[in-house]
Amino acid sequence: MVTGRGEQMVCVTGAGGFIGSWLVKELLHRGYFVRGVMREPADIKNAHLHVLDGAREGLSLYRADVLDRNSLRAAFALCDGVFHVASPVSNDPELLPAAIEGTKNVINAAADMGVKRVVFTSSYGAVHMNPNRRSDQIVDESCWSDLEFCKQTQNWYCYAKMLAERTAMEEASKRGVNLLVVVPAVTVGEMLQPTLNASVHRVATYMMGTKSAYPNAVAAYVDVRDVARAHALVYEHPDARGRYLCIGSVLHRSEFVRLLRELFPQYPITSRCKDNSKPMVKPYKFSVQRLETLGMQFTPLKESLYRTVISLQDKGHLPAAISRRSAL
Repeated sequence: MVTGRGEQMVCVTGAGGFIGSWLVKELLHRGYFVRGVMREPADIKNAHLHVLDGAREGLSLYRADVLDRNSLRAAFALCDGVFHVASPVSNDPELLPAAIEGTKNVINAAADMGVKRVVFTSSYGAVHMNPNRRSDQIVDESCWSDLEFCKQTQNWYCYAKMLAERTAMEEASKRGVNLLVVVPAVTVGEMLQPTLNASVHRVATYMMGTKSAYPNAVAAYVDVRDVARAHALVYEHPDARGRYLCIGSVLHRSEFVRLLRELFPQYPITSRCKDNSKPMVKPYKFSVQRLETLGMQFTPLKESLYRTVISLQDKGHLPAAISRRSAL
């Protein structure tokens, strides 16, 4: 395994975001020197990184754009490893180049600077969007979304993440880079950054009663701290290869909102399904055995949701309608 600040310098793209911030925190805790890459390091939205434990000695911020390969080369110089987290979380087709070409630039810039180990943050959107998957099939690292289905349904985020991951694989193979891929599900938990990210915003809409009903649907979830640990684990294990699903639980949306209501009964969280005329969609089975063999243990979703809502309150995105006593 690779440990010790004096031995390793690593770079994290998208360091100021939800997952990126926790990854920086995790890597600092493990003793690495960390370079955080972002378009505007001086932006106030990145100030939270400077107060992380170990940041004064171990963190530096670099300006770079994933569409500018030269700026990436400068950021990756002298680095032992790169964690490519940066990607637009959007369904805007205009942002496809940032996800796909940006990933190609990251892999090649890393190879140009002699970096041999890159961890890429994919998405569960690259795995589960396949209407032809059998209901009894266990979802694992061999599963891929259906690209044509993503196009037909205009799910450009899943389309982009799938192509970005395949691009990363192709470029890494050409350039002799050892590519490791972490595939997180819908990520929830405490926010370190001040701004509201997409997955936590989903929780906020239920808390505020913005959603009057929930869909008859199933989704996969994982704690952001577990996602950060997964990145570090695959990087540190010399025998790690390929994809690693990072999923804590799969459950029906009715169970998701039930947990929120149980934790925070004072909020106007819906209990109505918008389409109960059809049979309830059943949660599917999944395997995270590959990640568990590296020592991964997952946080219970109830704890993750509690931390999510308290974080929303602390950051001013949600009124504090309950006391701070533990609801767990």
